Amino acid sequence: MSAIKNIFKRRSGKDNSLVESLKKITKFKPTKHLYYEKAFTHRSTNRKDELGNPISYERLEFLGDAILSSVVAHYLFDKAPSGDEGYLTKMRSKVVSRDHLNEIGKELELSNLMHSKIPISQFGENIHGNLFEALIGAVFLDKGYIVCERFIYRTVITPHVNIESLEGKIISYKSYIIEWCQKEKKTFYFENEKDLGNDLLKHFSVKLRIEGKVIAKARATSKKKAEEKVSKRAYFALQGKIDKNQ
Repeated sequence: MSAIKNIFKRRSGKDNSLVESLKKITKFKPTKHLYYEKAFTHRSTNRKDELGNPISYERLEFLGDAILSSVVAHYLFDKAPSGDEGYLTKMRSKVVSRDHLNEIGKELELSNLMHSKIPISQFGENIHGNLFEALIGAVFLDKGYIVCERFIYRTVITPHVNIESLEGKIISYKSYIIEWCQKEKKTFYFENEKDLGNDLLKHFSVKLRIEGKVIAKARATSKKKAEEKVSKRAYFALQGKIDKNQ
């Protein structure tokens, strides 16, 4: 831990600023600062601990994802007593969807706290949700489950979760568009294009054609993300026709 402590010490001015920012976000004073330092460090900084392990938010993101899923599952179990396993799983997926977590991460302006050698503008939308999950992981390790649960209720469940509205929420625009095209017997095709951008992070460009016509275009840091993004744009472009046929 000494190597990490030395990093933290050298960055004392900036890290004091990090702690002050986190106090406003979490509504408590962080105690184990090193967890939060890790939660906002991107692997592009090439930092390593004394054992040579990379220092980045990714491990905390994994932990935060599991804690968030557990808290949301408990909430839904209590609030939807008539829901079966399939219903509860679907509803949980909507609460912890990448788009939803990205929105929360943006609201909290977490990307402003990240240390990275890559400009924030070159990251995809998912960086916001990834950092939010990493923050949850840091809160859990710093304060324990009860405080972390309260933090999740305050940032996710209380302001954003409503059972009735969730039932009509779309969690995968790609799946929705594919199902609609199949139902309406329309041909569709996701056309991958060579991305000519100069971003440090590799991007993928995709067009969605329906009945041979380009409906939408999008680019993102993975093929999966680009296809979901282009599907969302297509949904809003075709919303009048889609809603009419439901």
